[in-house]
Amino acid sequence: MPTRLRALVTVLCAALLGALVPATTAHAESRTVQGGRLDWGIKTSFQRYVTGPVAQGSYALTGGAATVGGSGFRFHSATGTYDGDTGAFRAAFSGGVHFVGHRTDSGAHQLDLTLSNPTVSVSGGSGTLYVDITSKAKDTGAVTTSRQVPFASLSLGGVDMRGGGTSVVLDNLPATLTAQGATSFAGYYTAGTALDPVSLSADVRQARSTATKSPATKSPRPTKSEKAGKAANNTALVDGAVDWGVRRTFREYVTGEIARGSWTLTSGALDGGAVFRFPGGQGTFEHGDLTAAFRGTVRFTGRHGLDLRIAGVRVTVEDGKGTLYADITSSEHSGRKVPLVTFTARNLEAKNGLVTVTEAPAKLTARGAQAFGGMYPAGTAMDPVSLAVALTGTAALPALPDLGSAPTTTPTASPSPSDASPEPVAQDTGTDDDGTSPVLPLSLAAGTLLVLAGAAALLVRRRRAGKDAADTPQDH
Repeated sequence: MPTRLRALVTVLCAALLGALVPATTAHAESRTVQGGRLDWGIKTSFQRYVTGPVAQGSYALTGGAATVGGSGFRFHSATGTYDGDTGAFRAAFSGGVHFVGHRTDSGAHQLDLTLSNPTVSVSGGSGTLYVDITSKAKDTGAVTTSRQVPFASLSLGGVDMRGGGTSVVLDNLPATLTAQGATSFAGYYTAGTALDPVSLSADVRQARSTATKSPATKSPRPTKSEKAGKAANNTALVDGAVDWGVRRTFREYVTGEIARGSWTLTSGALDGGAVFRFPGGQGTFEHGDLTAAFRGTVRFTGRHGLDLRIAGVRVTVEDGKGTLYADITSSEHSGRKVPLVTFTARNLEAKNGLVTVTEAPAKLTARGAQAFGGMYPAGTAMDPVSLAVALTGTAALPALPDLGSAPTTTPTASPSPSDASPEPVAQDTGTDDDGTSPVLPLSLAAGTLLVLAGAAALLVRRRRAGKDAADTPQDH
């Protein structure tokens, strides 16, 4: 190597090491993973088989899981640890999916499978997806429940997990069924079968040892502490929230192949994956009757003229009957305080200063049907309504599923439905549903290091031309 070139490489390497030293010092300890989402369709062809003409089944979401895109499921509330020095990462997510099919004359189902609480563990350049599984064997009907089964191996494709950012984002990781996963999957697929890819986004917090304590963190609502001593029979609400997902199939329509749209949340509304939270409840509660108004707006937009805005949510409960109202703006119908759905809320009473309604079945009203442009007739079952109102400052509202911060790259967990075989069989070839090689970006605030490393690589590219191909993810 010429002397001038060798000197330039030495300078760049020194700069690279100088940039690494403070990063190593700052991230010498494992940091907490708190908040985030995991998007995974399990296997698209299996979904089609369950809901198709052979199995004639369905699936139900449990534990706050949601749907995303055309065939993905969203699991929430990541908790775990991340070590920026070694790249070791472990995050557990909440929520589950319950599949049933092949209904018998007795009303039972031959196919009965629940997958829940996925955990992703990455160490030493390899990854594993663990899940809790309850399954019924196809031949004997024996039901087995197993916790944290190593269900799928994840291909990182050479991605360097080390870094020091505030989030970890992994997109479209190829997933392959393990031998233990195949056993727990009730024998529907063999080991080595390609599953849907896994995408996740998790927030990373500073290590506890370096966190600065703040006296204000002890109270979640310090501005309302003066009201903490008020009696629970006070009719004025201190706080409150309504959780409502509108309708699952409507959300799937919005983000699916027809509308290809999305929703945006403003004015304080929060996204819990399967529900939208409208916070800031104000109103009164007395003798089981409730009148409350909430903040937040959700707007659905998409192709074919889709534009529906839901704001100004209000809830009334009188004589055990509840009604959810909203201000509606759409191309089909607009109006203020439109009664959208009704639900049952009998015998409401305060417990420890909190009044709650949990997943009350809701039906669309005639005015609500107009708001949706006739997409659903009056009486259609909509997503259930949950609400909580606090009568004292010490009463804490139920937690909303934590999706974490918006990822720097949008996870895409739903491959194209091109699998030709609708029924899972043991002879599955293992070809993924879309047949394409996934892209594997990792968002870990390391831009400066990448620039330096890239400059050094350009100087020696002739000697290392054959090594780059090793980082290309393999199509399973």
